[in-house]
Amino acid sequence: MSHDAVLGWLDANHENLVRDLADLVAVQSISTDGEHDAEIGRSAELTCTQMRAAGLENVEVLKTHDSLPYAYGEWLDAPGKPTVFLYAHHDVQPVNDVGDAKWAQADPFKLTRKDGRLFGRGAADDKGAITCQLAAIAAYRKTVGKLPVNVKMLVEGEEEVGSKNLMGFFREHKDRLKSDVIVVCDTENIEVGLPSITYSLRGIVQANVEVQSATMPVHSGMAGGALADAAIALNVLLARLYWNRGPLPIPGYYDRVRPLTDAEKKAMAELPADLDKVRKDLGILPGVTLSTEQDKTVYEQTWRQPAVTIVAQEASSMKQYSNQVLPRARAIISSRIVPDQRPEEVFEQLKAVLTKDPPWGVKVDVQMTGSVQWWMTSPTGPAFTAALDALHKGFAHKPAMIGCGGTIGFVGPLADLFGGAPALLLGIEDPQSNAHAPNESLHEGDWKSLMRSITHLFANLGEMKK
Repeated sequence: MSHDAVLGWLDANHENLVRDLADLVAVQSISTDGEHDAEIGRSAELTCTQMRAAGLENVEVLKTHDSLPYAYGEWLDAPGKPTVFLYAHHDVQPVNDVGDAKWAQADPFKLTRKDGRLFGRGAADDKGAITCQLAAIAAYRKTVGKLPVNVKMLVEGEEEVGSKNLMGFFREHKDRLKSDVIVVCDTENIEVGLPSITYSLRGIVQANVEVQSATMPVHSGMAGGALADAAIALNVLLARLYWNRGPLPIPGYYDRVRPLTDAEKKAMAELPADLDKVRKDLGILPGVTLSTEQDKTVYEQTWRQPAVTIVAQEASSMKQYSNQVLPRARAIISSRIVPDQRPEEVFEQLKAVLTKDPPWGVKVDVQMTGSVQWWMTSPTGPAFTAALDALHKGFAHKPAMIGCGGTIGFVGPLADLFGGAPALLLGIEDPQSNAHAPNESLHEGDWKSLMRSITHLFANLGEMKK
């Protein structure tokens, strides 16, 4: 039976696959608030049910220590063929209606088809990947009866809270999980219709900054102008990070940043670069400029340059405010790091800027709360050749090799744990996907193309020597 039968199964069963995704999206598997553990449990069980239906074996829910549940399944009946490790996650972000940003549909957990897209929390990040990977497996199992490679599939339940148990889980189950190739569908295509393989990820350093000026709040009529305002002091310190479209004013911050090679510069220059589209995709208001350095493209800035973001700031409640001079204020700072920066050095550089000569002599405490190393690989070798060909066939478009400004912390350590296994990061989102934001969506055409691509990838990897 030819590969056409495998592709034909995908076409004939597409609406069933949409329903499978809708079933996953309907489960509110929010991992960020600690209030939906029961739903995450149901999501793991449903994923296992869909794994069995697709033809995977030895399917079960797994946990390690106090982790949220993982779903695992495998098919290992291709002796002598490579083993492919598939990763996705079934936990999602909360709904997050903020300000004017609202969901278009009444229920964010009801998959909604509109304008060629599938809307719903988790549709793109990352439940669409679960269905996509299982669809490729089912397409083989329901037609030719077997896969051209061995498959081990793990679907995590706590990716959105930093995968704090994942590396421990990998080490605990190393022998069971060990594979020849890693495939992750949790990154972005550079635009709709243009398949992309991500070969670099920024890392992250996160820090808490707290400013204290007094032991208690004091009525602003009595102390305003006399008592140092902690909120103002904090913002004076944070303003030191303003970069005005130049390098960040942090001594030593760029000393280790790896420059782009001539080949990387050439590849970036060939990518689509529509700044009006970028502004629209990012929701930038009229009159607001991009904050990129003057000589940097958006791609170089977000893929290969470090960045600092204030992700949270707090002094008192807007709803329960009082006319007081506030004695404490705090913020969370997120610094994206790039090759070859070192997390501990970056933290010390940030700390030095934020603690030097504080206004009014306020007390400043800066603590690192977490870090994840950057990752970069050379996108060459048989596995990448197989992936490039598979994506070309699946999308009918030459793939792009891209970087990513985000962080997937386990990729590098897992590749090392598997003895240097190549990691293929295939895009499932696109610039309109709004992952983590209202109106998250998945482009249905690209989703179908990725399913086809994964069937081709299985076939190509099946020809690869172990």
